[in-house]
Amino acid sequence: MNIKGPGLSLYSEMQAMAQQARMPTHAMPLKSVETNEVQSINSSQTDFSSMLKGAIDNVNATQMYARSVAAAVENGEDGVTIAEAMIASSKASIAFEATMHVRNKVVEAYKEIMTMPV
Repeated sequence: MNIKGPGLSLYSEMQAMAQQARMPTHAMPLKSVETNEVQSINSSQTDFSSMLKGAIDNVNATQMYARSVAAAVENGEDGVTIAEAMIASSKASIAFEATMHVRNKVVEAYKEIMTMPV
């Protein structure tokens, strides 16, 4: 395969990652968990929850904007075109679908973890 132009660096990065994935991994020794490490784990959980809430709020804001632009077009307001309304609606739809896919993957992972033997 002969790749030229801007795709060359992406292709070379993909090849490097594929080569790295083919290398055998070595088990790392276990170490004891200290209290400050547990606190850092808990803070990352709050960071994840705030990140997740922010992402959902962003999807909600995208949907609200799409509704307001569609209402503006329906009311015949100046400065808002049908194309803008359609683009906003498409962005909101894509964001919602992506959110639903992520939710479905999380539910699948949860179910798989719950069925694992202890």
